[in-house]
Amino acid sequence: MKFIILLGMSFLLVGGAEFTIGTAHLSCQQTIHGFLAGPYSHDIIARIIWLFRIPRFFLAFLAGVGLAASGSLLQGVTRNSLADPFLFGLSSGAAAGAVAMIVFANDILGIWTTQLGAICGSLCSTGAFFLLAFYRRNVLSSDRIILSGLSVSFIFSTITNFFIFYGDRNTAQSVLFWTIGSFSSAQWSNIPIALLATGIIILYGIKNNNQIVAMLAGKETAFSLGVNVQYLYVTTLCVTSFSCALLVSLCGPIGFVGLIVPHLVRLFYVRSFRKLFLYSSFAGGILTTVADIISKIIIPSQEVPVGIIISAIGSVFLMLMLLKGKGHNSAS
Repeated sequence: MKFIILLGMSFLLVGGAEFTIGTAHLSCQQTIHGFLAGPYSHDIIARIIWLFRIPRFFLAFLAGVGLAASGSLLQGVTRNSLADPFLFGLSSGAAAGAVAMIVFANDILGIWTTQLGAICGSLCSTGAFFLLAFYRRNVLSSDRIILSGLSVSFIFSTITNFFIFYGDRNTAQSVLFWTIGSFSSAQWSNIPIALLATGIIILYGIKNNNQIVAMLAGKETAFSLGVNVQYLYVTTLCVTSFSCALLVSLCGPIGFVGLIVPHLVRLFYVRSFRKLFLYSSFAGGILTTVADIISKIIIPSQEVPVGIIISAIGSVFLMLMLLKGKGHNSAS
């Protein structure tokens, strides 16, 4: 209960900070006045809040929810505490597809151009992952999953860099900023897509909770309880791949969220997978929102890509885990 209260208070605090902090810093009174004025007001402060800061807050929060939920699912299914959408190459494939559409398609399909590219890229990376993981083997192992994911991640990261190099200078600069990860281009039209991505992953996790709990006891135990282990592997990877593709298309490939947030939640002695999954999802949203706030204030009059902030946080956290000897191989 204390942890739930902590998450709720954190949500309110970061939400308020997100609305007030930005290129134009607003006082609490100005923020409340602009919020109450509504989205159709001609007041400049109201327009800043409703057209830019509120959609940015929702996108940052929903992206964190989806990425953290994906990480929790992958860690549970593979029983590997280092599992992460980026480690499996899912996000790097989505990034490669999105960058390809940005460089070559030039919004030919409207607002869905980048999303389509991200989904296609993610499907390609998922297909490549399955080819490597199942090559000459009928059973997936956790070690083979990790190695296959790393290989795919490096391949598609290389493809992304090639597309950036191939594009013209103006496009390359905007794409490079996007590939680091940013919420600065958030719009209201992005929110339904982010809701779709997070809704799918949350519903999947809740629906398959019992099967994942059985997997945490071991593949043999799960099989004896009637769990189709291979099917669970495949469906989990496909669902996380699709959700991550949509989120990556909106804010770029933001790493470490799916990896570190479940570990942070475990520090509060959360052992039930259902609670771990739900708490991690909510905490992931708070983490990305906090990182977005930091990205706006760390350098005066200039915004740092949020991916840099989260990478810094994630790197420090992983080093602390290593020094304290917390890096174990099981997600249980």
